[in-house]
Amino acid sequence: MEDLWKAIDDHIVSERILPPLSIMRKEFGDTIPEAIDRFAERYESLRKDRPDAFIRSREEYGRGFSS
Repeated sequence: MEDLWKAIDDHIVSERILPPLSIMRKEFGDTIPEAIDRFAERYESLRKDRPDAFIRSREEYGRGFSS
């Protein structure tokens, strides 16, 4: 499970939004809204625990994202 969270965290820190959502849906059986909520919780946790890992500010994160 630790490797799974490391992969998710690496994607989040690198501002790759879709891969962690896909992982969460597959591994945890999340619906899309549940995966988004789980992503948001993990994002906030990482921002708190590893603020220097993020290149962009909270306001800029994900800006220009399209799927």
